[in-house]
This record gives sequence, C-alpha cells and structure tokens, in this order.
Amino acid sequence: MEQTDSTISRPATQNNTRATSPRSTRAAQQYLKPTFEAAAAQCPHEGLANNIARTFALDLVDYPAIREATEEHVVRLSNALVDDLNERAIQMHLQRIVDAFVSSAHSAGTFYQTKVTEARDLTSRLANEARDEDREGVYGFESKPARARDFAAKMGLQAYALLAAAEGAVHAYAHVTGEDWKPYQPAVANPRTAGRQAAHAEIDAFNT
Repeated sequence: MEQTDSTISRPATQNNTRATSPRSTRAAQQYLKPTFEAAAAQCPHEGLANNIARTFALDLVDYPAIREATEEHVVRLSNALVDDLNERAIQMHLQRIVDAFVSSAHSAGTFYQTKVTEARDLTSRLANEARDEDREGVYGFESKPARARDFAAKMGLQAYALLAAAEGAVHAYAHVTGEDWKPYQPAVANPRTAGRQAAHAEIDAFNT
C-alpha cells in the first residue's frame, strides 16, 4: 500500500491574511505523526538487519512471524468490539492503535540511527587519535567504541522488530476497514476559522 506524506506550504497574502510564523510552522512540523514509510526509512531493512545479526552474533528477527501475529491480534481485537461499536468508532479506535505501533517503530528507528552515528564517531576518533585508554581490547575489556557498536546493533534489530509489528497493524487496519491507514494529521494551527474570518471582515468594513 502506498501512502503519501506531504506538507503544503501556502504563501502569505497581503490582504487580511496573517502569515504563519516560522516558530509555529516548526512546531506544526514537529507535531506531524510519522507514516509507515517514514518509520521504515529510519529502521533497518531486511538485508541490513540480517547482516547486523550475523556480524554481531545476534539472533535473527523473525519479521514475518511478528507481522502476522500483530495483524491477527489487532483483527481479533476489532472483532471483539464489533457488537458494541459502530464502524466509524472501530475505525477511529484502530486509527489510534496503528498510530501507536508506527510511532513506536519510528522512534526506535530514529534512536537506532543516532546510536549508529555515535558508534561511527567513536570508532573513527579511535582510529585517528589511537588513544591508549580507548584502544580495542585493552586488558581483555571491550573498548568504548566496541560497546557503542554492539549497542547500535541491538537497537537496530529492536527497531526492525517494531517495524514488523507496525506493518502488521497497518495490514490489520486495511483488513478491517477496507481502507489504507494514514496517520491523523491535525490542521496547522490557525486561530482564524472561516467564521471568524467573516466576522473580522465585517468589522474591518467599518474601518474603511
């Protein structure tokens, strides 16, 4: 399923329209909830996850099993509520559930990316400076860069597992509602609703 995640910026006009401040625009952008594609972009893909597991001698993530189990769980949850909620209520309920799964995967993926950057920086710094206190395997202890690489690897596999759960939840939403899931995005903050705009226009007429 394909989803689009775009933000349309409208140019400020000169007649009775207040431009959105850069601060409010940044706040609105930070509040936007991630799509599944955005989460997938932050998490390792299948080939990378398998390579990480092999390189660091970690257990492989059973992506299909996690995805299918999550999908079945969410569908069963919906079936349990079908006698007490109408279609719209179930759709809204599932919307929030799937959003939680996708947001969790996105956060885990972002954290993984941060830890990979830190591991690279520490490893590069060690190679360039060759400081005695950070040398690899000094006195049989794991160095700080090695610990950082190992931690990043584990975070990568965790993110991959959470992505599998998110995909399962997204599939369940489509199965139950017949629609592709998209994150609910609140409107960009603008206190002037259509009614208020009309009222201001009428008041402004007395000032001309």
